[in-house]
Parts: sequence; C-alpha cells; structure tokens
Amino acid sequence: MSDVLSQLAVTLEQRKSAAADESYVASLYAKGLNKILEKIGEEATEVILAAKDLENGGSREELVGEVADLWFHSMVALAQLDVEHSEVLDCLAERFGLSGLEEKASRAPK
Repeated sequence: MSDVLSQLAVTLEQRKSAAADESYVASLYAKGLNKILEKIGEEATEVILAAKDLENGGSREELVGEVADLWFHSMVALAQLDVEHSEVLDCLAERFGLSGLEEKASRAPK
C-alpha cells in the first residue's frame, strides 16, 4: 500500500507546478487550503453515508470508492502543507502494540 501512497505523493508534488486549468489537483492547490479542507469534509460525509448504506444492503464498492476519495483529498492536504505521508504512516506504526485507550490517554491535552 505504501507504494501506492508514495506514487500518489510524487504525482501530487508534480501537480504543484501544473496549471490550474490542466489539473484537478492543481486547481485545488490554486483555490487554497480551505477548499481542500472543504473537499475532505465532503468526502468524510460521503464515507459515513456509504458505510450506513452498506450496513443496510448497499454497495461495498461505493464505500471503498468514497474512502479512496477521502484518502486522496487528505493526501492533497498533506502535500499542500508539505507534510510527508510517511509521517502519518510512522505515526500509525508507532501505535502498534499499544492499546487504543492507552494511546488516547497518552496524548497531551489540547
């Protein structure tokens, strides 16, 4: 999976120099972080709806597609902010072997 994410990260980085009228990702970059975050919110809502639909006999492919859209737009946000996707993968790896309750309790209060 990380190969796919690595390939996507390279493509997203390349799109930073593309013209906004030539690339969907470049158009998101041109519109700025707020637009990218708006797309993440839309995709998260679509994931929720697709998951609820699947639970009630809906399409598994629909849920998978919506999660892919959410991951994609999250990767666009990371690229916009110059955050490597490997940092997220490292964070997840650090959590292996740690209870979710322990991990949550170890976070500093916001």
